[in-house]
Amino acid sequence: MSKTMTTTDVQETINNMNRTVKKAIANFTPPESLTVAEWSNKYRKLSPENSAEPGRWKTSRTPYLEEIMNAFTDPKVHRIAVAASSQVGKTEVELNMLGYAIDIDPGPIMFVMPTVDVAKDFSKRRLAPMIRDTGRLRSKVAAAKSRDGENTVLKKSYPGGMLTLTGSNSSASLASVPARYVFGDERDRWAKDANGEGDPWGLVEARTITFYNYKMVEVSTPTIKGCSAIEASFNLGTQEYWCVECPHCHEYNFIKFDHIRFKNHSTVINGKRQYIVDSVEYACPSCGCASSENEIRKQPKKWIAQNPDAYKNGTRSFWINAFSSPWMSWSKLVLKFLQAKNEPEKLKTVFNTLFGELWEDRGDLEDEEGMLGRREEYKAELPDGVLCLTCGVDTQDNRLEYEVVGYGFHEENWGIEKGIIMGKPSEADVWERLDGIIDRSWHFENGKSLKISLTFVDSGGHYTQEVYEECSKRINKRVFAVKGKGGEGIPYTTVPSKANIVKDNIVIGKTWLYIIGVDAGKERIMSGLKVQQDGARKSHFPSNEDKGYDAVYFAGLLSEKMVYKNGKWTWEKLPGHERNEALDCRDYANAAFKTLKPNLDAIYARLKEIRKKAEEKPKLKKQSKKTYTDEGW
Repeated sequence: MSKTMTTTDVQETINNMNRTVKKAIANFTPPESLTVAEWSNKYRKLSPENSAEPGRWKTSRTPYLEEIMNAFTDPKVHRIAVAASSQVGKTEVELNMLGYAIDIDPGPIMFVMPTVDVAKDFSKRRLAPMIRDTGRLRSKVAAAKSRDGENTVLKKSYPGGMLTLTGSNSSASLASVPARYVFGDERDRWAKDANGEGDPWGLVEARTITFYNYKMVEVSTPTIKGCSAIEASFNLGTQEYWCVECPHCHEYNFIKFDHIRFKNHSTVINGKRQYIVDSVEYACPSCGCASSENEIRKQPKKWIAQNPDAYKNGTRSFWINAFSSPWMSWSKLVLKFLQAKNEPEKLKTVFNTLFGELWEDRGDLEDEEGMLGRREEYKAELPDGVLCLTCGVDTQDNRLEYEVVGYGFHEENWGIEKGIIMGKPSEADVWERLDGIIDRSWHFENGKSLKISLTFVDSGGHYTQEVYEECSKRINKRVFAVKGKGGEGIPYTTVPSKANIVKDNIVIGKTWLYIIGVDAGKERIMSGLKVQQDGARKSHFPSNEDKGYDAVYFAGLLSEKMVYKNGKWTWEKLPGHERNEALDCRDYANAAFKTLKPNLDAIYARLKEIRKKAEEKPKLKKQSKKTYTDEGW
């Protein structure tokens, strides 16, 4: 017979249940409600073998990473794309997100590197030390054991999921397991096709279909414009740039290499050129005022989105470069540029990995048709960006041919006008018409103007003495005779020497003569024409019909190529390209600019009407008229 429970028994049972519930409540630890940045600050430890600053993670050290990390914990965000240079902490962002997912919100994770070998190296060098030194992870992720199928170099199990590391070239791994979290590291270096099974990113994306709360994170340094996977993903997102407030105009802008102004000098030691950076400043693109690196580092900064509506689609994208890194000084970045500027492959690496900029393919030169297609419509005689004008003049028996060229920062250049002055160089009228070009004021769209700063005239033809005499008359206009000299080892420009002006076998005076290393100059022109990305060394040409940049011009500009004969390199005319005056004019104009060495910062400040701070109230000194002596201007 069953025992009947008394009221006392019932009450005791209830009391026991209450005590059990209270004990359970007392012992219950709810999951922490943290963002990735908060979790990192609280638990993440940087390993000594991978960090110059080992120990507890501090988001304040790299404040630009906070918003990127916290996007991972935003339930409305499913895709994150980060285009970043080296030295900004992009790999640590992925590791922090990975650690957070394992510890706080676990699920199956797939971490994809460019290749399986790279994934193995990453697991050993970066992931294993993080797990070892971060206590919250060490207690959850078992050490890799070769006999344990759940824990190997490429597989890590933990409560609530498993981490699979693989390469973009392994189709079997990419399509093998479901994944709530997907990390794609160095996306621009992934295989285009995974063993014949298609786009690797598409394969891993299919692994997330069953998860309503999936996250896909792409991180990479950018590479080639138009072929960059991270560029394409960035464009689909919010397109956020880390911008700094200008201390002068208070506008926010993203710092790019084009905004950096620097001064440097160099020496040659044991035949190798060594560069020394003297000063570096940031020129605000909004107001043009210059600020030091130290000033900019103290200024407010924030992410500014160019496509904020992409957030509604659950996609955020970020772009950051080394100019914001606490570990890279601007002087070091400029030095890297100077050391690489004459070697396209090295320069590409600098632009991608340090400046965080896309690089346009700089393959073989285009033909005349291709160059014609690259012309641009100028809104005025002088496009924005031009800071200095020079003129190169080639002499022929029945004419002068000239080109006016504009120059900006980092040797970016613009063809302004190519023309012909018919008549023998012995005729005064020919030189008077050249004066009309030299004496002109060339105007910007806003009405401001520049004049030609230096003119180089070829004296190597049949009218050498006439050129000497006419240049001597125009020394105050900075018109000088030049003579081209070919051959390896001839420097592009040298200091001028005095040449006799002879008439009827009598020396009637002297003039300054520059010797130009034409081979070095032509090589610089041709390598510059390969640059298709606006900025350093890019050559621009106008489509405006009256400026002279037609098919005949480009046939002349592309009239020669370098060939190897009899054990040395020489320039030869191409078949069907007999006229090379356009190439020579550009060579002389470039040599004039290199010889002039203008203070572009001062010209930029004048054109932008930049004034010093009012409290400084500088007094302007009247400048005396400059003349040319043996020591220069």
